[in-house]
Amino acid sequence: MKKFAKKVQRFLVSEDGPTAVEYAVMLALIVIVCLTAIRSVGTNANATFTSVAGQLGGGS
Repeated sequence: MKKFAKKVQRFLVSEDGPTAVEYAVMLALIVIVCLTAIRSVGTNANATFTSVAGQLGGGS
């Protein structure tokens, strides 16, 4: 873990300040998009499983 932290530190020091900030903003946007997509897929899967369970008569 220390090696990873050192590599990140060297990367941030070697890059320009604005470039590192741009990378951080892009990473944040990618994470937000991924979380939104995962949540949407989970919601759709839950609705599908609920529908199938209802049709099979396995509802609680």
